[in-house]
Amino acid sequence: MFSDIVRVLVPATVSFLVGIAIAPIITHYLYKYKAWKKSPGKSALDGSRAQEFNRLHEANETRAPRMGGIIVWASLLLTIVGIAIVAKFVPSAEILKLSFLSRSQTWIPLAALLIGAFAGLIDDLLVIRPGGNGLPLAIRLFTVILLSCFIGWWFWAKLGVSVVGIPFGAPVFIGWLVIPLFVLMSLAVYASGVIDGIDGLSGGVFASVFASYTIIAFVQDQIDLAAFSAALLGGLLAFLWFNIPPARFYMSDTGTMGLTLTIAVIAFMTDSLGGGIGIAVLPIIGALLVATVASDIAQVISKRFFGKKLFRIAPLHHHFEAIGWPGSKVVMRYWILSIIFAFAGVIIAITGALHV
Repeated sequence: MFSDIVRVLVPATVSFLVGIAIAPIITHYLYKYKAWKKSPGKSALDGSRAQEFNRLHEANETRAPRMGGIIVWASLLLTIVGIAIVAKFVPSAEILKLSFLSRSQTWIPLAALLIGAFAGLIDDLLVIRPGGNGLPLAIRLFTVILLSCFIGWWFWAKLGVSVVGIPFGAPVFIGWLVIPLFVLMSLAVYASGVIDGIDGLSGGVFASVFASYTIIAFVQDQIDLAAFSAALLGGLLAFLWFNIPPARFYMSDTGTMGLTLTIAVIAFMTDSLGGGIGIAVLPIIGALLVATVASDIAQVISKRFFGKKLFRIAPLHHHFEAIGWPGSKVVMRYWILSIIFAFAGVIIAITGALHV
């Protein structure tokens, strides 16, 4: 047990230290090349100008650069490569055990992270051009759907995933419906990436989610997956170190796209594959991500069918800003709630699996 804890804590610590070390370098180049939107302002979901949002945030959109999410996935990648290099030149049993790149547990989440991060990076590079608007939403959604279809098929056809764990109950057989379930989950979690809107908000919420799945994977004895999640947590904490108000940079799509897709993958990896409950507790662990998406959907429905807005601004965290809450108050309260929901989700996942 002690060695397994070390195998999880060491990658997390290394990733955090790597992130702290590379952040000033990345920051230097982001500021040097002015990696921020050249034309501030945002459009609402229906295409109209988001007046309330722009009133609150228009000035900030050119204050700090985008692409801070590079720190998160680069920290993980450098940790994986660094441990592999050390293991090659110091091939002791202890060092070899620290390597958490495995075909059975971490290849799929790593692929999802890097592909999503690369697609998001392209979007960010297009956004920071003069007059740039980024990749069209249709292309981004197509990327998510295409990747999710392949991963969902892989879970079903190659890994034999055909059931979904239910807390305190028997698993439910769904067969090939695993594929559309994964696609829908990926789209839903990807949509929650708009939580990246206030200094420190997304980093704290995502950190709670990955901390939760680190514990769940560890309890399931999926140590490589737990180490992977912990390393992402370390990268997120390093990002958060520089993202607390006033943020030195924003996470933007290269961070949120990769992380949200990875969350969906890890939820599946910690379900029937791990003999546990990973999917059903995601709405609890990620309750604030759910609230973010739900508030957007509710706002669109209310405007389209009732002709009025349900919130001053959607998603929900901007509504709180619009009614007078300082951004720091919104962030702190979201952090508190994210920890509470994460703790509840972990308890349900662990105890719910034991009662099956």
